[in-house]
Amino acid sequence: MTYFVMNTLTPVLAQAPDNNALFGALAALGFAFVLALLAIAAATIVGMWKAFEKAGQPGWAAIIPVYNLVVMFRLGGQSGWFALAILLNLIPLIGGLAWLGIIIWNHINISKRFGNGVGFALGLVFLAPIFWLILGFGSSKYVGEQTAQA
Repeated sequence: MTYFVMNTLTPVLAQAPDNNALFGALAALGFAFVLALLAIAAATIVGMWKAFEKAGQPGWAAIIPVYNLVVMFRLGGQSGWFALAILLNLIPLIGGLAWLGIIIWNHINISKRFGNGVGFALGLVFLAPIFWLILGFGSSKYVGEQTAQA
C-alpha cells in the first residue's frame, strides 16, 4: 500500500508549481510601490520647500518632521504650538478625526494667505504633492494677514 501511494504522489509532487515567479512578481510590485511613495514624498517636500521660502520661512524646514508642522501652522496664522495637536492621534478614532479637522482648517488658512480659496485648500489636503508644487512654483504670492481677513 505504501508503495502504491508513493508512486502515485511522486508525479504530482514533481509537477507542483514553482512559487519563485510569484514571489518575484510580488517583490517587483512592492518595489514599484515603494518607488512611487518616494516620488510622492519628494514632490511634496520640494513643493513645501518652495512655498515655505515664498512665505519667508526657511525652506529646509520641509524636511524636518515636526518642525515642518510648526512652520505650516505659522503660515496659517496660528501659533507654532498647534503642532503639538499631533498628539491627538494617540486618542483612538476621535483624536485622528480632530487632527484631520485641524489640518483642514490650517490648510484653508494657508490657502487664503496665498490668495487662493477653499477649493485650493481641499486640493492641499487630498492631493498634497500636486498642490504644494503648484503653491511653490506657481504664481501665488504669500500675502499674509490681509487676505485671511478679507
